[in-house]
Amino acid sequence: MYDIIIIGAGPAGLTAAIYALRANKKVLVLEAKTYGGQIVNASNIENYPGIKSISGFDFSTNLYNQVKDLGGEIKIETVININDKKEVTTNKDKYNTKAIIIATGSNNRKLNIDKEEDFIGKGVSYCATCDGAFYKDKDVMVVGGGNTALEDSLYLSNIVNKVYLVHRRDEFRGESKFVEEIKTKDNIELVLNSTIKSINGIDTLESIDVIDKENNIRNIKVNGLFIAIGQEPKNEIFKNIINIDSNGYIETNDGVHTNIDGIYVAGDCRNKDLRQLTTAVSDGSIAATTAINEMK
Repeated sequence: MYDIIIIGAGPAGLTAAIYALRANKKVLVLEAKTYGGQIVNASNIENYPGIKSISGFDFSTNLYNQVKDLGGEIKIETVININDKKEVTTNKDKYNTKAIIIATGSNNRKLNIDKEEDFIGKGVSYCATCDGAFYKDKDVMVVGGGNTALEDSLYLSNIVNKVYLVHRRDEFRGESKFVEEIKTKDNIELVLNSTIKSINGIDTLESIDVIDKENNIRNIKVNGLFIAIGQEPKNEIFKNIINIDSNGYIETNDGVHTNIDGIYVAGDCRNKDLRQLTTAVSDGSIAATTAINEMK
């Protein structure tokens, strides 16, 4: 019997583990692949308070080692089911616990074109607020048509030299107020009815080929590509027990409680306005503390 089982070993899950372990609780962290979550792939983190610069790998490894040094268990197993009796079934075993914290995170939706994966951290990014500062006074491209793409473009326009905003339609899905603001920006160019055909470069991103509906190809030289076409939360296995919204995120009114007593949520897998490293670790600390205080 564990006090708390945490599903997911990203920043939210590992932070929850640290707080629970420091409260002298017996903790198990279950992770399907490897520790760190999305942040492990970040070449540099420069927006985390108190740390001027650190790689995503080093940050994640520090969290992992902190959990291990406190006596926490981390197992690489895939969770396939949970129930309201706080039983967690994986591909290898079954565990019982007093509380569950779901911290499975989400995946950035990808374009699935050549060199996209290769150039992550070398010109390709999925987070303007995380990486925008690296492109000061340079030319970048944003792809997407929702609020995230629009807000990313506006944010970047205050940092970079020029933003090319590529969208496959001639109208945006995002809020009109963002669209109107974008139209006032001299350094944002709209590239509509177009999609990205190829990412070009040898070691880093050098240019992008964009193709329109008439199959005209335009080569645009940019230093960065910000992909803002949505995220895919990893909550499918919980849908039969946990309330999940239409976008696939776990519903919570106060930040950590799910609809089931004793099952909590933290990080990017829940419905929230801002998905950042700082908000992930905040969620983790709040979820663990709440679970401890409510534990029967």
